[in-house]
Amino acid sequence: MKVVKHSGTIVDFEPEKLKKSLLKSGAEESTVKRILKEIHSKIYDGISTKEIYKIAFSLLKKESNHHAAKYNLRAAIQMLGPAGFFFEKYIARLFEAEGYKTITNMILQGKCVSHEIDVIIKKDIFEMIECKFHASRDIVSDVKVPMYILSRFNDIKDRKQMVFSKNDSIEKCWIVTNNRFSADAIAFGTCSGIQLLSWDYPKKENLRDRIDKDQLYPVTCLTTLSLAEKDKLLVSDVILAQELSNNTEILEHIGLSSNRIKNVLKEVSDLCKYI
Repeated sequence: MKVVKHSGTIVDFEPEKLKKSLLKSGAEESTVKRILKEIHSKIYDGISTKEIYKIAFSLLKKESNHHAAKYNLRAAIQMLGPAGFFFEKYIARLFEAEGYKTITNMILQGKCVSHEIDVIIKKDIFEMIECKFHASRDIVSDVKVPMYILSRFNDIKDRKQMVFSKNDSIEKCWIVTNNRFSADAIAFGTCSGIQLLSWDYPKKENLRDRIDKDQLYPVTCLTTLSLAEKDKLLVSDVILAQELSNNTEILEHIGLSSNRIKNVLKEVSDLCKYI
C-alpha cells in the first residue's frame, strides 16, 4: 500500500514504523495491536500520512489522554509557533531542567555588530543557543544555517559580556531545531565545533530523548485543552505541562470549570508521572 507524506512524496506504508511510534507513547502492546487493526480497516491506497496520524491519535485518545498527548509531541512542538518565540522559551526551560541558568532574547555586542541571541545559558561555561523553528515538519535546516550562525558566534565569542557576571565570554554555540538537519549541516556543524540538537539528532540525547527523560512536555500536547486555551497559557508564560500541577489558579483564570480543571490536572499527573 502506498501513502503520501507531508512533502507529497509517495512511499510504501510502514506498519512497523507506526507501531513503534504508538508504543513510544507508552500504550500497552495489546492496546497498540488493537489500534493497528482498526487503522488497517480504515486506510486505503494513496491515503496521506497526516490522515493516518489523525486516525491513530483519535483512537489512542479514546484509550488514554496522556498516551495521546505523548503521541502528539512533535505536532505539539510545532504549535509553539508560528514565529518560534515560544519555542525559544521552551528550549530555555529544557536547559533549566538540566541545571543551566538561562536568558532569552538578549542583545550582545560583537566585534563588528550587535546580535540578538535566542537563548543564553550558563553552567560551567557561557554558551549561546540559536533556535531554528519550522511550522512545517518537511523543512530541513541545511548547511547555510550553521555557516551563518558560525559567523555570528565568531563575532561575539572573544568579547566580554555583562550577562550572568561582568566578565562572561561565550565559549560554545548551539543550534536547536524542532525538525531535522541536512547531512551537510551536520558535517559542517561537527567540523566547526557547533553543537547541533534536533528532533532526532544526535542519535542519543536528541530533543525527543531530552523531553522524555524529564517529562518536559509542552502544554500544547495536552488533549484536555482547546487551542485557544493553550494559546492563553503560553501568553501567560506557562510553557510546560508540569507547570500546571501546582497552578490551578491559571486554569481558573483562562475560564476552565472545576470539572475540566480536574481533567487537565489528571492528564498532567499521568503524563508527568514523577510529579
